[in-house]
Amino acid sequence: RQPSRSTFSFEPPCGIGSADSRRRRVDADSIGSSLSKDMSASRKSCTRCKHVNCTCRGSGEKDGEHEDGDDTMGLGDSGITLPSAETPSRDSKRDASPALAEEDGKKSPVLKEVKVGDKVLALWREEEKDWREVVIIDKNKDGSLFYVHWADFNRRLDSWIERSRIDLDTTREKLKDIRDRKRRFDEFTHESHEDHEGLGEADLKEHEELTKVKNVNKIQFGKYILDTWYFSPLPREIWKAGDDVLDKLYMCEFTLGFYRTEAELERHQKKNTHRHPPGDEIYRNGDVSVFEVDGEKSKIWCQNLCYLAKMFLDHKYLYYDVDPFLFYVVCECDSQGFHVVGYFSKEKESVNGYNLACILTLPQHQRKGYGKFIINFSYALSKIEKKHGSPEKPLSDLGRVSYESFWARTILLKLREVSNKPNAEDRMISIGDLADTTSFTQADIKATLDRLQILQYSQGQFYINANPKIIDYHLQRCGGEGVPVDPSKIHWTPHLTSDKWLR
Repeated sequence: RQPSRSTFSFEPPCGIGSADSRRRRVDADSIGSSLSKDMSASRKSCTRCKHVNCTCRGSGEKDGEHEDGDDTMGLGDSGITLPSAETPSRDSKRDASPALAEEDGKKSPVLKEVKVGDKVLALWREEEKDWREVVIIDKNKDGSLFYVHWADFNRRLDSWIERSRIDLDTTREKLKDIRDRKRRFDEFTHESHEDHEGLGEADLKEHEELTKVKNVNKIQFGKYILDTWYFSPLPREIWKAGDDVLDKLYMCEFTLGFYRTEAELERHQKKNTHRHPPGDEIYRNGDVSVFEVDGEKSKIWCQNLCYLAKMFLDHKYLYYDVDPFLFYVVCECDSQGFHVVGYFSKEKESVNGYNLACILTLPQHQRKGYGKFIINFSYALSKIEKKHGSPEKPLSDLGRVSYESFWARTILLKLREVSNKPNAEDRMISIGDLADTTSFTQADIKATLDRLQILQYSQGQFYINANPKIIDYHLQRCGGEGVPVDPSKIHWTPHLTSDKWLR
């Protein structure tokens, strides 16, 4: 007969029905019953070593020692051996810690897990061994690439880096040392990296959560391939939430249409006949032109321009409602057409007196003087309107640098002109006079004079210290004039609006 799981039968030396065989069968049944109980008890996890088949039963002995002093239970001639506590089961191997492996009392470290939200050190410049603090924002499925934000820099430098550039042994002491060096550098240079002025805490958190990872890595615009800086909420037919990151997006530089493949762009270019922005050309000087585009009349073109601008501007909320805005697009013209360099937008009727809502110079045309040209052009329009103007806040970090440089240069040149007059009475000028001459607001002028530390206070009144040496010193630090604006070549009249934009 076949033995059951809980009983053991022994072959009798004589007849099957003998009394001796029945007695041996009863003894074997009792032994098998007790063994079954012991084995069922051993299947429960030990409270001390957590092994499923351990027989120590959490009795408090030292590792490897059991009540009977042996890891096996002898069953006479049966020779059955139970699993010991030192031989882990399949479940116990699964429960082992993944971070550290122990062998012979020594710990051998394995790769640590880096989670989203961790603050670690990463290699900024490999050739200089420059380690910087980063925040892990996202990672790919296999954990080989991480999308990080460099704590010392603007979000435009957020990027995907390889796992090998991350210090897996980052400690609090290392982070503290890096932060202390960064704080001492900022105190020495008086630099501030705050560019969220005017944004509420809730708005800032929502904005950063929605735009924390770029959805496009590169964009081909004309003959240039540009690395994008920020997330852009592209139309759903191009990209929607849950899609993979687009490595390259193609864009027509004349119609500003988006295309996912190069073949689509080439097919469009064969049929396209447009070679300039829609709207009216209001300025041309040499190869530089400016077009005025009405957001209400050319809605799709202006929306696509905003999508493009969002790839290079962090805080920009204008994407869809372009009707109340005018867009002034700066172009370089050649035999192929008018190529977009940058633009600024302006409300048709601003309650707060803003003469500029958004400003952008595309990366391939930066450091050519177009930023100051755009700012200068916006104030040239304000002079035609006979109004004082100011840009809408908050400004981007690059926009703030351009504006502060332009304000300082313009005011200092005016002060130098006044201070060189021979008549003492003619060397008097007020902040109001400066505002009327430049079309700057008095608040912007006062802030610029305070920043240059030439607005002094004495005997109960303020005065401007127009020392020639001080003016020359600051002018050297303001940079060049940029691309000049010739007011005589502006053909434009102020836009007449209805009160529907003010309701």
